[in-house]
Amino acid sequence: MKYTDINFNNKTILITGGAGFIGSNLAFYFQNYYPDAKIIILDSFRNNETFSNGNLKSFGHFKNLLGFKGHVISGDINDKKLLEDLEENYSFDYIFHQAAISDTTVNEQDLMIQTNVNAYEDLLKIAIKHNANVVYASSAATYGDSNRFEVGYESPNNAYGFSKVMMDNITNEYLKKDLNISIVGLKYFNVYGPREFFKNKTSSMVVQFGHQILKGLTPKLFEGSDKILRDFIYIEDVIQANIKACNPKKSGVYNVGTGKARSFEDIVDILQSELNIDKGKEYIKNPFIGSYQFFTQANIEDTQKYLDYKPRYEMEEGIKEYIPEIKRLFKEEVK
Repeated sequence: MKYTDINFNNKTILITGGAGFIGSNLAFYFQNYYPDAKIIILDSFRNNETFSNGNLKSFGHFKNLLGFKGHVISGDINDKKLLEDLEENYSFDYIFHQAAISDTTVNEQDLMIQTNVNAYEDLLKIAIKHNANVVYASSAATYGDSNRFEVGYESPNNAYGFSKVMMDNITNEYLKKDLNISIVGLKYFNVYGPREFFKNKTSSMVVQFGHQILKGLTPKLFEGSDKILRDFIYIEDVIQANIKACNPKKSGVYNVGTGKARSFEDIVDILQSELNIDKGKEYIKNPFIGSYQFFTQANIEDTQKYLDYKPRYEMEEGIKEYIPEIKRLFKEEVK
């Protein structure tokens, strides 16, 4: 469904990280509802390069864009020459900045800051020159072990969360200036839904548990999973927030979640019910204690007030809508 009265037809839209999970969903939202929009995707498509933790440096995958009719550019957001070309060859109306190193277990702090923080400010300068409204991906990882999930109470416990705090700080500094554009940062909580599969091990536990169950395996949960509560949000509500952020009542940084914390046990129970397969549960030790959030729950009062955002999906509804795609992926992609 359309989430705004803005007419994006004949507008030029840049989506960085557009071959990734959220970026590709944004691309198809615009393509489906605004066929005359000019959509430019920038993504550092995957190759075989990995971080020291063994995970891929880029999760961008062409299969997330099958059926896309816009323009695709393969490139690194850290490439200054590439950014100069974007500045000179296009005139953007909207920039959705989803590109980032989003793996919370990455140890390369220097590259994390360069990619997530410095490149963001470079892109922001282009947006100001183009008079382009900006919506960018922040993260609930900024809160870390904080027990208050409101902007201003961040306490990151990994380099990724820290990098997103630094992005938000840059935003707040720029908003003190007299700008002709809006800038909105969206602190995503635990997002799940179609086109996340190619994030591999960093994809949501919804799809990972779903495939464990379809394999006939017993889902593996961390010990105490009934007390590990997160704010899980379906991708459609994340897209809603991005679109509504194009015309905010007030620029700033906002939480994007449901406002309700649910357990990993809930995910498995719902999946087992929807798939009609129940092999019980197996519990394992949590190896990430010290860098792991045991509770997140978004305070979305300001998001509702300034973005007119209202989550539409309870976890039961989101997983039910996701089930056909989980089954398709299992049949076509899971080896």
